[in-house]
Amino acid sequence: MGTKVMIPLCSDFSEKRDKICIFGTGDFGRSLGYKFLQSGYSVIFGSRNPGESSLLPRAAEVLSHTEAAQKCSVIIVAVHREHYGFLKELGDVLQGKILVDVSNNLKINQYPDSNAEYLAQVVPMASIVKALNTVSAWALQSGNLDASRQVFVCSDDNKAKQQIMDMVRAMGLTPQDKGSLVAAKEIEDYPLQLFPMWRLPVSSCAGLTVLVFLYCVIGDIIYNAVKDKDVSYYLMVTIANRIFPVVSLMLLALCYLPGVFAAIIQLYRGTKYSRFPDWLDRWMLCRKQLGLVALSYAFLHAIYTLVIPIRYSVRHRTEMFIINQVMSPYEEESLTT
Repeated sequence: MGTKVMIPLCSDFSEKRDKICIFGTGDFGRSLGYKFLQSGYSVIFGSRNPGESSLLPRAAEVLSHTEAAQKCSVIIVAVHREHYGFLKELGDVLQGKILVDVSNNLKINQYPDSNAEYLAQVVPMASIVKALNTVSAWALQSGNLDASRQVFVCSDDNKAKQQIMDMVRAMGLTPQDKGSLVAAKEIEDYPLQLFPMWRLPVSSCAGLTVLVFLYCVIGDIIYNAVKDKDVSYYLMVTIANRIFPVVSLMLLALCYLPGVFAAIIQLYRGTKYSRFPDWLDRWMLCRKQLGLVALSYAFLHAIYTLVIPIRYSVRHRTEMFIINQVMSPYEEESLTT
């Protein structure tokens, strides 16, 4: 990793941007350092043992916490909440600085207050910004940021927040202003949520599956049972093979429908720069998941379509075997006579 060559993302790489200090030489701190260097920033790492730090980018300086903080106006705090105590000793050096808290917790509601709010209590003389906690170290190193391009940013200092949002844009990410530092607790809980964008698609798929299943059971099985015709064996294959394509098409329609609503709203308002309603915004964010669920149902439909001829073939062989068993005594009798 120490010999990794960084390719600049910006065209004006010859003009260096501001210096950025990173407290923490762990995996995430190193990944942020690589990304900032790639984006044209000068990076200084602050470490308790500068001489023993390894695997850091060659273009970055490694100094003590005090020396690194003196040279930079923006400091990335890439350490766990339990280790914030050393910042109290740097009170005079950190006065007026911008501290970016990138930490996450191990579980939701692990502490009564957010890590960023706690950091603001530890270092009250600095401007605290919560950002970059939703980006993984692997995504920063590999450059595969499609799954985590959005970065939530919040702070009580609007000027500091705008400066960090500009840095996020320079990294090729998309910042989203979440308001004051009170929103930090919600931002820190976001990476701990299990499949946050899958809840609506999965629940919609489950609801549609139940509705279509009940419709097919009433129309095919119960209706035939009233006529004293037992077709309950339809449940395993035939009914299921009707549910999968119908629900898949419905989910596919739900993928494209929010785009139609968005176009109508934009035409009605006469602008494309106004924010969509929350329900539509949430709907549009989970279109990819809806499409994947629809694709999985279509795949199941293809499998069941291949199973049906096999079932008919097995049934035909079974019937022919029974017929042969029934007819064999008569054939033997005819031969003897």
